[in-house]
Amino acid sequence: MAAIELDAVSKRWGDAVAVAALSLRVESGSLLALVGGSGCGKTTTLRMVNRLIEADAGVIRIDGRDVRDEPAPQLRRRIGYCFQQIGLFPHLSVADNVALTPRLLGWDAARIARRVDELLALVELEPRAFRDRAPAALSGGQQQRVAIARALAAEPAVLLMDEPFGALDPLTRDTLQERFQEIRRVLGVTTLFVTHDLAEALCLADQIAVLERGRLVQSGTPAELLRNPATEGVARMVATPRRQAARVDALLATAERGA
Repeated sequence: MAAIELDAVSKRWGDAVAVAALSLRVESGSLLALVGGSGCGKTTTLRMVNRLIEADAGVIRIDGRDVRDEPAPQLRRRIGYCFQQIGLFPHLSVADNVALTPRLLGWDAARIARRVDELLALVELEPRAFRDRAPAALSGGQQQRVAIARALAAEPAVLLMDEPFGALDPLTRDTLQERFQEIRRVLGVTTLFVTHDLAEALCLADQIAVLERGRLVQSGTPAELLRNPATEGVARMVATPRRQAARVDALLATAERGA
């Protein structure tokens, strides 16, 4: 397992500040959720970790090692990456999509085949039934399961996830969130998870970091954010799932009385 550290990391796009002197630490084996509104710097931060975007200032370390100490393509092969658009290659089978990074790393065919079947089983896609299917033959939820398997294929110590469940229907999303939590705990992978949905962050994360206009305004456990929001913006963000939970509780109480 490997910790992720960001030390005063900054990024500008011309005169606009995307990320400003951001310092964070994701402990080994834990999940930290980056939350905030559109344009707050969440995805930019995530992409700086695997150098899809280069930081202008500051240092990013994985397991104590500066990510700039190795070529970017090599770095990315040891970091899992899963995002909302899924991004499966339509001309490749499910098995070939999952096997992409292990092949680039030179794994032998038998090891790759074993890993593909292990991961398909882990995301609850029966290997014999799904191995040879094309992505177009899968539902959205099944495609996202394959994307998670692909992100984990090369046994990464670090996983980056950018709104991975945002495009799914609520029932599928809830099911995949629960399954992902089980997988993450089994594998012990360190995860940086981007979401605009605080309820999702509260359910999944060990730690939450809230960004506003590229700046960190609060970080802590889900319970700490709920108890003591640091800013008015965080308080408004926390109020939304509270209101939703209160409405659901009221509806359930009404239904029970009616029964």
